[in-house]
Amino acid sequence: MCSGRVDLEFVLRAFANGMDGVFIVGCRLNECNYITHGNYNALNMVSLCRRIMAHAGVNPDRLGIRFMSAADGILFADANDEFVRQIKALGPLGQSEGIDTQDLKAGLEKARKLIPYIKVMKREKLALHLDSEEAYQELYSREEVDSLLDEPVSYYIDPGKCRACMICARRCPVEAISGGKNRIHVIDQEKCIKCGTCFTACPDRFEAVEKISGASVPPPVPEEERQIKRKRRQVPAG
Repeated sequence: MCSGRVDLEFVLRAFANGMDGVFIVGCRLNECNYITHGNYNALNMVSLCRRIMAHAGVNPDRLGIRFMSAADGILFADANDEFVRQIKALGPLGQSEGIDTQDLKAGLEKARKLIPYIKVMKREKLALHLDSEEAYQELYSREEVDSLLDEPVSYYIDPGKCRACMICARRCPVEAISGGKNRIHVIDQEKCIKCGTCFTACPDRFEAVEKISGASVPPPVPEEERQIKRKRRQVPAG
C-alpha cells in the first residue's frame, strides 16, 4: 500500500487503541513508481499528526516515518530496530507523558472526531509538496493546531429559516441531522463532525444553516415546536 494512503484517522486510532508507537515506511522521495508521489502526502500528514498528538498529550516521537526502496532490506531492519528501541525507551503510552491513558484516549478521540473538519480547513496545506523532509517540520505551528482543535466551528440550523427540504439530512455523512417532511431539522452536535456538508448543501434561497465560530451553539428547538405549518394555497373561485 502506498504510504500516501496512510490516513490521519489510522494513526490517531492506533494510539487511541493503546499502541505505543506507529512507524510508517514509504518509497524514497522523488522515486514514486506511480507518479502520485504519495510519500510526500504521508510526510505532510505526519507533520500535522505530530502537532495533534502533542496537543492531545502524546509524545510526537511515538510516530516515525522513513523512506527507502524495496531493496533496502538491511536499512529497513536497522530503521525498524532503531524505532523499537526508541519506543521501549519511552515506555508504554502515557508513561513518559505522565498522563493517565484514559485522559490520553479522550484527547485523541476528540481529535479523531475533528479529522474531517481538519482536512477541510487545511486542504491547501495538506496538498503541498515541499523540497525536503526538513521543510515539513515547521509546516504546522503549535498555535495553529491548538486553535484548530480548541476553537472549531459549529453548524446550526436556524429554525426560522428551515423549510424541511431534507437536503442537508440526506447529504450528512454521519446522519447527525434529524428531521423529516414538514419538521424543522436539528443538528446533533455530539454526532456532528463539522465537515460543513450541510452548510454547502442548504439551498441559497433558504440559507438556513449557520456557521458559528467563537460562540456557543443555540439550544435546539423543542420537539413540540418542530412541526412546520404551511399555508394552504388558495384556489380561485369559479
